[in-house]
Amino acid sequence: MNHSWPNGYGQRVLQSVDSTNAEAARIVNECAGPTWVFSHKQTAARGRRGRKWVEPEGNFAASLLLPGLNDPAAMSLRSFVASLALYDALRAAVGPAARLTLKWPNDVLLSGGKLAGILLESVPNALVIGIGVNLAAAPKSADVEEGAFSPVSLKTETGFDISPEEFLLLVAQAFAPWEARFRQYGFAPVREAWLSRAAKLGETITARTMNNETTGVFETIDAAGHLVLSTVKGRLAIPAADVFFNEGA
Repeated sequence: MNHSWPNGYGQRVLQSVDSTNAEAARIVNECAGPTWVFSHKQTAARGRRGRKWVEPEGNFAASLLLPGLNDPAAMSLRSFVASLALYDALRAAVGPAARLTLKWPNDVLLSGGKLAGILLESVPNALVIGIGVNLAAAPKSADVEEGAFSPVSLKTETGFDISPEEFLLLVAQAFAPWEARFRQYGFAPVREAWLSRAAKLGETITARTMNNETTGVFETIDAAGHLVLSTVKGRLAIPAADVFFNEGA
């Protein structure tokens, strides 16, 4: 294992915090460059749309503060950069045999269950990328939203045991080159790599928003990162939604 921390990235390690995303937002004016905020325990962790993020002991919680970002479109595409970094970090940990896939817009699946989630939040002149990974244990099904993907843990599914601190190094090492590629070449190579790891590409899925539900064939993601479905009403690009996999699909 390479133990070198990526150049140009800072880190803050905490024993306990309300939320690593909240802490990253609090220190934005203190950080000249990208900074990882890691905590052994979160007391008020949250997921997308304010949902509670349940974090059993031994799991991974960290946030990456990227200062100097103001373009909402470019900021939203960082979910794909982070997804690829997580995928590579997990592959580096457990090897190629693990059945890892990426679920639009911001989840990592292992053997079809939810292993990791990503939460992007904008703060003045910066972006915060929150990451949670079930390394040691998965939350109970009763603790997650009804209809959500069943949570799984890395240890249960693969037998592999890695500490959150060790995983922080792996994900930091994996994120830096993807971020550099994105900054130099734009979204195209990130999009291509993400699609090669995408769950249910070419299959029927359902995208659900607060107002409606759309079922169609997962065709691709477009240059803006939108989900593109081929439906009975034609080809639709969906900017934001929760995705569900159809039974038998």
